This record gives sequence, C-alpha cells and structure tokens, in this order.
Amino acid sequence: MTLAADAVVAAARLCLGTAFRPQGRVPGLGLDCVGVVLAAAAALGLRPEVPAYRLGGDHAGLAETVIAAAGARRIRTAHPGDIVLMAPRVRLRHLGILVAGGLVHAHAGVGRVIEGPVDPAWQWLGAWRLPGVD
Repeated sequence: MTLAADAVVAAARLCLGTAFRPQGRVPGLGLDCVGVVLAAAAALGLRPEVPAYRLGGDHAGLAETVIAAAGARRIRTAHPGDIVLMAPRVRLRHLGILVAGGLVHAHAGVGRVIEGPVDPAWQWLGAWRLPGVD
C-alpha cells in the first residue's frame, strides 16, 4: 500500500465503533456509509459536498455523486484504501472502504461502523480510487 492508501485505511478505522446514524458525518458521534467514505477521503484533504438523501431505496445516483465529488476514478482491481460499492440486496446500495481482509462500513443492522469480511451474498458493483492513492 502507498502512504495515501494507508492514510485512507487508518482514517476509516478511526470510525470503528461509531454509532450508525442516517446522514451522520461525525466520526465518534454518528456515521452512515457515506459518512465513512467522507471521513476516509478527508485523510487526503478531500471534502466533497454531498446532497441530503433518505435511506432505503436504490441510491445508485447518490453513490455515484459521492464518488464523483471525491474525484475518485473507477478501477478494475480494488486494493485497501479504495471505495467499494455493493448491493446487499436488490435496490439497495452501500459504500465502504476496502481494507485487508474486508471492509470498513456503517452497518445499520449492527448499529455501528464495523470492519469485517464482505458478505458473499452482497453483489459487488464496482470500486474507485481516491486522488493521490496510487
């Protein structure tokens, strides 16, 4: 991993244990999956603006907005520090930061930000790399 990728992973891991909160943007206080990605991007000095949204539903457009606002580029092979977009079930989108052995993401069902293996039932929709992570 590069120093930038290390910084992204470290920032994502600093979110671990933060309570799940829709529209949450403050590590240690409350985060949703978008908030985790924004906190990780902030480690590189990136502070993309994201429109308000409601949880539930497809959110494919929102995920693409977050990714584009962060200046990330689509990649074929993901590595730790990259943004991943998953579909835990039909019409549901979920973002996280890839780490060695899994994903850091805000898990609504568990009620907090966790790190763990990617659920094999989740559909992998793509991966993106933040600017400065090579």
